[in-house]
Amino acid sequence: MPGLIEPLKVKSYTLRNRIVLPPMQTGRASFEGEVTSRLINFYVRRSSHLGLPIVEHSYVSPTGKIGPKQLAIHDDLAISGFEKLANALHKVGAPAVVQISHAGGVTNRRAIGTVPAGPSPREKSRMLETSEVYAIADEFALAADRAVKAGFDGVELHGAHGYLLNQFYSPLFNRREDEFGGSLEKRMRFPLLVTQKVRQRLGSRLLLYRLGSDDLAPYGTHIEDSVVFARRLEAAGVDILDVSGGMCGSEPRQLRKVKGYFVPQASEIKKAVNVPVIGVGGITEAEYADKLLSEGKVDLVAVGRAFWSDSQWAEKALEKLKNSNSRINS
Repeated sequence: MPGLIEPLKVKSYTLRNRIVLPPMQTGRASFEGEVTSRLINFYVRRSSHLGLPIVEHSYVSPTGKIGPKQLAIHDDLAISGFEKLANALHKVGAPAVVQISHAGGVTNRRAIGTVPAGPSPREKSRMLETSEVYAIADEFALAADRAVKAGFDGVELHGAHGYLLNQFYSPLFNRREDEFGGSLEKRMRFPLLVTQKVRQRLGSRLLLYRLGSDDLAPYGTHIEDSVVFARRLEAAGVDILDVSGGMCGSEPRQLRKVKGYFVPQASEIKKAVNVPVIGVGGITEAEYADKLLSEGKVDLVAVGRAFWSDSQWAEKALEKLKNSNSRINS
């Protein structure tokens, strides 16, 4: 089985290794959501030896912003800034992929200037009308269009950590009684609609989906649901599945001390699909990441917090593994 240093071909793209920088909000955008030189530097410093950097979540609609200094891709004015970011990533030999998102019912009212809206009414949010659901799907498609115009190689849909696509998927948040709520089939309908619309805009470029695979709650989604969902996402044109947490978030308290805490879910999904799967969850050691790959549990490994504190993590990890392989082979 391939290890961390091995390349991976996905469609017409060749990732030079299996290391992924997952989307992490850096707080380096402007207050208006613009790409800044400080943000570009953050990604360039970490991407010169990366297989796949995924730029932090960028909101597709003014009503989907979660807080200050979040990247914005809801307007054509954003294209020039994203173009500079894509060019900078390409110059260091990395593909450019951006995550696009809508925070739905968990948006900050002060950030959006109106009442947040999600699949169902909650204490601090209202229910989206059916017409609004379709309109947001179109906003995702337009955001993907802007990424293409800026020269990005792909986009990732944020369907995890309690964001809008995840809210529709999870029975903890979705109590609708129309075509977008109720059964698993209906709860998958909106995320799949968005996936199909974005797929049409991307052409041959890469489409990733960050899947909230498990709510870690008795009445929430479980891995059995997500295996079904993953197969449907693959059929809808997703090229890479990025498996993380659902309504429990990206770093659930009960799993913080477990190394690779969402890898078990990623491994189950990998058995069910034919597209590459990313594993994530508190992974900091190159040897452990390499082992996950060599054992066939995942196809790519995302390293977040270790990259935050050490921009040269990929370079050091690759060097360590190459030296280790040299000793074994000598």
